[in-house]
Amino acid sequence: MKLRRAQGITTRVARTVAGSTAALTAVVGLSLAAAGPAAAAESGSWRPYGNTNPITSSSSEWRCAGTIHIETDVLAQVCAVRASNGNGNGVQGAVIVRNERSSSYRATAAMDLANSSGYLNEWICSSSGVGANSWSVCFGRTINHAAPVNSAGAINGVSLGISPSV
Repeated sequence: MKLRRAQGITTRVARTVAGSTAALTAVVGLSLAAAGPAAAAESGSWRPYGNTNPITSSSSEWRCAGTIHIETDVLAQVCAVRASNGNGNGVQGAVIVRNERSSSYRATAAMDLANSSGYLNEWICSSSGVGANSWSVCFGRTINHAAPVNSAGAINGVSLGISPSV
């Protein structure tokens, strides 16, 4: 199940990068029908962090897969995030990108959230420029979910694997 999730996310990002909306819709529809209730992937949102590490600057609990070298001087990882405020049930997926280049880097990212019972939702952040020598994060919508979750992700067609549960 986990390998299929990671491959599915990678395929969807690759199709988005290629600009094939029809193929993306077909792949997402088939994947979600096989994985659970049929629903379209939601739009995620990019947040620039400049030179501030998004994990260490946050009071939320982050659980991330290992860092992957995407291209020269571009690193990324997928994370599951649990809010530290309120009842602690706010969770979301995130794809962190660190651009160590002296120029902007274009990125399209996607991630999902799942628990031990299966798939919860999926988000895609359309192509955006990650500033030179900076961090940016693609976040999925925060959902209310008390049970542990993990996140599978990809960037520009490269799988980031699956995060540990948070």
